[in-house]
Amino acid sequence: MGIERIKEHIRVVHDFPQKGIVFRDLTTVFKDQKCLKDLSSLMTDEYKNLGITKVVGIESRGFIMGPIMATNLDAGFVTLRKPGKLPAETYKESYQKEYGLDTIEIHKDALCEDDIVLIHDDLLATGGTMFAAYELVKRFNVKKIYINFIVELEALEGRKLFPADIQVDALIKY
Repeated sequence: MGIERIKEHIRVVHDFPQKGIVFRDLTTVFKDQKCLKDLSSLMTDEYKNLGITKVVGIESRGFIMGPIMATNLDAGFVTLRKPGKLPAETYKESYQKEYGLDTIEIHKDALCEDDIVLIHDDLLATGGTMFAAYELVKRFNVKKIYINFIVELEALEGRKLFPADIQVDALIKY
């Protein structure tokens, strides 16, 4: 079990969502109960003693492991959503993705200065989405921010967007 089994279950889809993109599909990992259980443990073990109070998940694939990680860490879960999906007042951040411009939002009351936050998404590519999430979370002046992914595509160098004092972790690197 473990990381190698998880890697074996990642489906590679060429030319999705557009020509030239190699998509790492994690749905094949999530549907396997042993992989999901291993992933659940592996993704949270490093953070168990860091005092995480909130896990922030990015729409939509960050909504899969984010709540699982929050439960494992005895933390709350906060959603970052696409525009118009959150019902109360929000902060917004726009960013450039590999194939277009996008925006994410967070409720203005989602976090507080006492929070220690783990921001999670499934995959780090160019880093635009996570950097926008990081910028949103910074607005709350939280105590500490950690960043976490299941997969990192190292050749796209998304990690370089983040300050050196921010811990950025990826379970699997390609």
